[in-house]
Amino acid sequence: MTRPTTLLRDDAVLQVSDTGDGTAVVFQHGLGGSEAQVAQSFPAGAGFRRITLECRGHGRSAPGSVRPFSFQIFADDVLAAADQAGLDRFVAGGVSMGAAIALRLACRHPDRVAGLVLVRPAWTFGAAPRNMQSIAEVGRLILEHGPGKARTIFAQSEAAAQLSREAPDNLASLLGYFERPDAAAFAQVLADIASDGPGVSEKDAAALRIPALVIGNARDAVHPQAAASALAAAIPGAVLAEITSKALDSSRHFAELQQQIAAFLHANFRSLI
Repeated sequence: MTRPTTLLRDDAVLQVSDTGDGTAVVFQHGLGGSEAQVAQSFPAGAGFRRITLECRGHGRSAPGSVRPFSFQIFADDVLAAADQAGLDRFVAGGVSMGAAIALRLACRHPDRVAGLVLVRPAWTFGAAPRNMQSIAEVGRLILEHGPGKARTIFAQSEAAAQLSREAPDNLASLLGYFERPDAAAFAQVLADIASDGPGVSEKDAAALRIPALVIGNARDAVHPQAAASALAAAIPGAVLAEITSKALDSSRHFAELQQQIAAFLHANFRSLI
C-alpha cells in the first residue's frame, strides 16, 4: 500500500510516497523523473519500506521560488522527508540524479545512511560533467527559444545525430524534455542541475564504511559505465554490477535492475534499522 504525503519546504509543496514495510530505503528518481520512474526501478514486494520524494519541479511537486536548483537543496529536502517519516537510519539510493543525491546524503550524514544503492550514476565528484552537457544544452535552448523552436534546433544538431547512432535511449529521453507540458519552466531545472554536482569528494567517498551497490550499463552516453566504475572504486568494498542497457532491451534492463537491488538489500539488510 502506498502512503502519499506532502512536505512543505520554504514555499514549495513536495510530494512523498511511502510504500511497503520493513527496512527503510529512501530511493530517488532521476532528472526529469518522478515516483513512476522509481516504481519501475525498485523491486516491488521485496519486504522493504520505500520512501520517495518527488524533487522540486518534478512529478507533482511544486518548483517553489528558491533558485538556483541544486543538489544541496534537493538533498536537504530528501533528508527532511526522511525526518518526517521518522527514519533515524535508512538505506539511500536512486537513479542518475537520485544516485548523486544518495551519495551526498551518505557523505554528509554518515550517521543517518546505513547503505547505498547507486543506479546508472551520471555524476561522480565534480560539477557539470561532460556527459551532462547535452542536457545542459537542452535547458539552455528551451530557455532561449521556447520548447518548439528549441526542439528543432537540437534535433538538427551534431550532438543529436551522435546520440542517435550511439545511445538512442538517451536521445529519446532528451527529446522528451521538449514535450513536457511544463517544458518552459522545467528548463531551468535542467540547466541548473546539469551544471551542478553532488558536492562531495573522492576522499569523502573513501571514508564511507557502509555496504554499497553501484549499477551501470553500457551504451549510455548520459550515464557512462566509467562513472559507475569510478564510484565503485572509490567506495571501500562497493559491489559493481553491469546490467543490460535499456537501449538494447528495456524489459531485461529493469528485470535485472530489480534483481540486483533486491539481492543486495536482502543480503545486507535483513532486519529493521
